[in-house]
Amino acid sequence: MGAHHGIGQKVYPNSDTYEGLWKEGTREGCGRYSWNNGDMYIGNWKSGKIDGRGVMKWANGDIFDGSWVNGLRQGSGVYKFADGGIYIGTWSKGLKDGKGTFYPAGSKKPSLKRWCSVLNNDDDDDSILSSKEHVAPKSSIKRSLSEKLSVSARSKSSHHGQVSHRTASSDANWSIENPAGDCICCDSAPTLSQTLNEGQPEASGNRALVYEREYVQGVLIMERVGKYSDVSHKNKRPNKFSMKQVKKSSFMDILGGRRTYYLKLNLQLGIRYTVGKITPIPAREVRSSDFGDRARIRMYFPKQGSQLTPPHCSVDFYWKDYCPMVFRNLREMFKLDAAEYMMSICGDCGLRDLTSPGKSGSIFFLSQDDKFVIKTLTKYELKVLLNMLPKYYNHVGNYENTLITKFFGLHRITLRGGRKVRFVVMGNMFFTELHIHRRYDLKGSTHGRCTGKDKINSNSTLKDLDLTYEFHMDKKLRESLFNQLSLDCSFLESQQIIDYSLLLGLHFRAPENLKALAESPESMQHQDSLPSGDVIIPQGLLLVAHEPSFHSTSPGTHIRGETLRAYSIGGREVDLLLPGTARLRVQLGVNMPAQATRKLQEDKVEESEVELFEVYDVVLYMGIIDILQEYNMKKKMEHAYKSLKNDPMAISVTEPKIYAKRFLNFMERKVFPETP
Repeated sequence: MGAHHGIGQKVYPNSDTYEGLWKEGTREGCGRYSWNNGDMYIGNWKSGKIDGRGVMKWANGDIFDGSWVNGLRQGSGVYKFADGGIYIGTWSKGLKDGKGTFYPAGSKKPSLKRWCSVLNNDDDDDSILSSKEHVAPKSSIKRSLSEKLSVSARSKSSHHGQVSHRTASSDANWSIENPAGDCICCDSAPTLSQTLNEGQPEASGNRALVYEREYVQGVLIMERVGKYSDVSHKNKRPNKFSMKQVKKSSFMDILGGRRTYYLKLNLQLGIRYTVGKITPIPAREVRSSDFGDRARIRMYFPKQGSQLTPPHCSVDFYWKDYCPMVFRNLREMFKLDAAEYMMSICGDCGLRDLTSPGKSGSIFFLSQDDKFVIKTLTKYELKVLLNMLPKYYNHVGNYENTLITKFFGLHRITLRGGRKVRFVVMGNMFFTELHIHRRYDLKGSTHGRCTGKDKINSNSTLKDLDLTYEFHMDKKLRESLFNQLSLDCSFLESQQIIDYSLLLGLHFRAPENLKALAESPESMQHQDSLPSGDVIIPQGLLLVAHEPSFHSTSPGTHIRGETLRAYSIGGREVDLLLPGTARLRVQLGVNMPAQATRKLQEDKVEESEVELFEVYDVVLYMGIIDILQEYNMKKKMEHAYKSLKNDPMAISVTEPKIYAKRFLNFMERKVFPETP
């Protein structure tokens, strides 16, 4: 139709050049763009803008390798300054946002393993799309590149997400492989090591210092000075930055090296079949026969396919879907569209492994759009959920603002040899466009409720004793919160459930009077040369009257009932306005504004750690999780454990009524105290 489409090169009137992939007249896929001032980008494009994985090299020598969204740095990445300094961290809308590590010029640089772990933290080693049975046709184009920059494209046909490293020279070749994939910048180990330490003396003494920093919308709020603790390739000890493997033998050992690949593929096949089978049935009220172990859909999925199932590249398996009509009604009750649910979990992008498995040894998957979390269950947890399901169904139907975990599906896969893996599909409480800076799992207990400093990273979920803030919120918002918490705790108490937690996520806002500190123009140099425009610096948060026309009506796992009312604006329904960022609907547990005040600590803070502010504006996200621990079963486990250890205080199990009272008291006094 007269539009650029496929692989090609274009020279613009201002001497900018682009060579790479096009789709219907716009840059789409992998490509290289060179500006007339010497800046250059190689990576992924979407709808004519930088989007996905890619590398930007500025004329002054600075290089950024990481993730982009809509032309701005977004997500994890590595920024290498021309003087040799390196910052490894996260960005949001072009600004540093979250935790990161700065290696000054002259210091010892991170290892190749540390570098690649950051660049590939969103990649899935067992991606469903990495199967050799799903090889996409490749088109390649090679050009001479006079800059010392190496680029390797990630191919969907790479086995288990392994990246082949290519060495670049001053006349390196670059290639576009698999137009549908993302671009990755990788070097061979010798070349990258030379690049990291180029012109830098060996680190020793003070040169071994690194700076662990935390930013909020570009403003530095915390810095801790520490010594470089990375491990060289010659050292056989585990790398300090690497994630420790779960030692408990459970679901993780079922299928060997490709276990999660098969499980994810089986899940997708089963959910696609179940949703497709149950959705055409006319809607009706649930009956008592719709609950329990006998209410199920069963199907056998042979590898070669059958009259009712498609052929697939996984192993043969049996599929069982529990209470399909109940969960179908729950999805509708939560305003979740069946087609979107199926596409989110079963679409081409597949499922991703969560990097922090639970202490129980469960496997966690995350849908590619971050809406859903899928967790493996034990047989006991499955039984608890099935027994609770009728009352749970009534509770969430009567209280649309409930903070209790949303369940969307319950499934079981039986593998050859009779091994069974049980899954539950839940809503992701942190599905939001805002960056979550802190995550807390709060039980109202002090026993073992702290996280070792050597285990804390940007993705850690902290515990009760790690909480150094208390949160003050609008009077009516707080009243709504505790009314619902009391109702939810009463429900869990009636079901004899204990050991549940409040999962709390914090999004910090940069102090409004310090927005000028958000990355100086020097550090943002050449940003205006990007085709997508300038970075918008946020300006705190405001409460305004609710306007339905400002919000999308599309369904989502984050929707929780009605819009809340705020005392500060006369008891009217309220929206949260984040200038330069978004206008958000305030619901219970979603987009809740508050002021975080740092608690006075009796213990001395490390001299090397400096927190620059005492009060922050924050946006809160919360929900009640871990609701499948029944008191009676825990009591049996307690007796067994005490007998084994011969210690009467080995475990202390609290009765449901006492647990609920302690939980609410902790939230009311320590976490969300009443504002004077």
